[in-house]
Amino acid sequence: MATEQAAWPELEFWFEFGSNYSYLSVMRIAALARQARVRVLWRPFLLGPIFRDKGWSSSPFVLEPAKGRYAWIDTARRARKYGLEFRQPSVFPRTALLPMRVAMLGAGEPWMEAFCRAVMRQNFVEDVDINLAAQVLRALDGLVDDPAAVLAQAQGDANKLALREQTERAQRRGVFGAPTFFVGDEMFWGDDRLEDALVWCRKTA
Repeated sequence: MATEQAAWPELEFWFEFGSNYSYLSVMRIAALARQARVRVLWRPFLLGPIFRDKGWSSSPFVLEPAKGRYAWIDTARRARKYGLEFRQPSVFPRTALLPMRVAMLGAGEPWMEAFCRAVMRQNFVEDVDINLAAQVLRALDGLVDDPAAVLAQAQGDANKLALREQTERAQRRGVFGAPTFFVGDEMFWGDDRLEDALVWCRKTA
């Protein structure tokens, strides 16, 4: 199966754990990609530097209250559509640096999908602080042999630099929000474009 999947066309998935629309895509993308016979390349990055580059001090959903009110209604509506649990977090956007570093380390590992789903569930269902080491270890529990060792490696200088460089790469490619999908240089933005991106990926394979 792994050999077969290696030949599937690739879809880049750029996401952030603090992003409500990324939550919807993280919880759906693996199953949809398998059905479409598309291989997902997980691309964790940080939205904060991208927002600051635009002169924003926070998420546009915070800076523009009307947009924020709509976004929460829309997220809840789409979660119901997909059959996903959802609770508006009491803190938004939540700092997610620690789990994002772990995601950067695990992007090519078999536990990546399950880890990302666990972190997103913590944020958008359980409403807990996902930047705490205890929560990251809980998300890794049962997925890796030594969660503490993975967490320590994720906080190493090389991995910290890798996440910064990946965020800079997102900026260079024109990423302005999450989730964003790429098929080659073709960009699709937003959870509601996930299916379109998968179709495009198959058509151009």
